[in-house]
Amino acid sequence: MSLSRELEKRSESKCELCGSTEKLSGFEVAPLKESIAACEVCIDQIENEDNVDANHWRCLNDSMWSQVPAVQVMAWRMLTRLRAEGWPQDLLDMLYLDEETLEWAKATGIGEDKSNEIIHRDVNGVILQAGDSVVLIKDLKVKGSSMVAKQGTAVRRISLDRDNEKYIEGKVGPTQIVIITDYVKKM
Repeated sequence: MSLSRELEKRSESKCELCGSTEKLSGFEVAPLKESIAACEVCIDQIENEDNVDANHWRCLNDSMWSQVPAVQVMAWRMLTRLRAEGWPQDLLDMLYLDEETLEWAKATGIGEDKSNEIIHRDVNGVILQAGDSVVLIKDLKVKGSSMVAKQGTAVRRISLDRDNEKYIEGKVGPTQIVIITDYVKKM
């Protein structure tokens, strides 16, 4: 049996999230690649946070009790995303997911507290990511050696210090050095 027929049969030709019968298609729930039957409205709001209408998701009060783990995962993810509305937190408090399903739900990073996340920024305020390339904007003496890293030197494939937003690491010539983000500009 094809995936679309299997989804159609399991969902009884309804969106497994909101119950709509219009414009249904399969939606893959990352990262396990299991699919649910979802309507165009639900898919659009899942994929585009700017289009989310919190009242549309009140339907999760029913669908969160589905026996299908992929539906439970999407219900948890949307309720977590909408937690600030108030009512979704009440539903989250009632929702039970076994450990494996909860791990799957959290796999995309939804629901993690980002308030304490360390963000590295260059001299212009541009966010730096691991693997980026930067240019030194000033001559820097390298502590513990007689080397001077010259202004304009490219430092490729930087790594970020997990504990301090001002420190990055990268190679200048053959030497791996720690650089303060105030002295670099992203390429």
